[in-house]
Amino acid sequence: MKKILIGALLAGVASSAFAADLPTRKGPPVYTPPPPPIFSWTGFYLGVNGSYDWGTMRHGNGVFGNPSGGMGGITAGYNYQIGQFVIGLEGDYDWGDVSKNRALDAAGSFSKLHMLEFATARARAGMAFDRALIYVTGGYAGGEVNGTIFDAPAGVVAVNNSWLSGYAVGGGIEYAFTPNISGKAEYLFSSLAGNAIATPGYAARTGLDVSMIRAGLNYKF
Repeated sequence: MKKILIGALLAGVASSAFAADLPTRKGPPVYTPPPPPIFSWTGFYLGVNGSYDWGTMRHGNGVFGNPSGGMGGITAGYNYQIGQFVIGLEGDYDWGDVSKNRALDAAGSFSKLHMLEFATARARAGMAFDRALIYVTGGYAGGEVNGTIFDAPAGVVAVNNSWLSGYAVGGGIEYAFTPNISGKAEYLFSSLAGNAIATPGYAARTGLDVSMIRAGLNYKF
């Protein structure tokens, strides 16, 4: 009996050793694609924008109404990303007509106010969530504002066409559809200092507060 057990054990060991010497069959190596590159907001960009604007007059004495209208233009800027934090500078120049015409009396007096050009130079700071960027912004704002008052009883026309300067603050969200193309939606509030304009019967200032809802499309280089 003992001889039978020893023989079986030796046979098992020999079979294992023989099997270990046989070549093994393996399938082709499985290709594992590399992880996608992490998106970065760092870089220069150019773009276009369009907005709907509405404003209120400061110290207008009721002479000028509250203007509204639309504008569109170009955008340029630079972002730099550190971890999730993104800082940058952005500027834009827009053209359009944010305006209000108003009758002042039964004699035919009227006022006109038009903002024909608008520009900003702002800092931006925000948090990036991969391709989505939530940001706040603030800086310089300026616009070409043309004010006219026709005083019919006095037969006098007063005109003040000037570039008014002030500030802009706001915030928005931007999303990168591709590594180079992104779209944004933002709100900006701008306050522009005004100049005096007067006739014998009417006096006002052209100081203007403007709110705008703006959309834009940017290309990052």
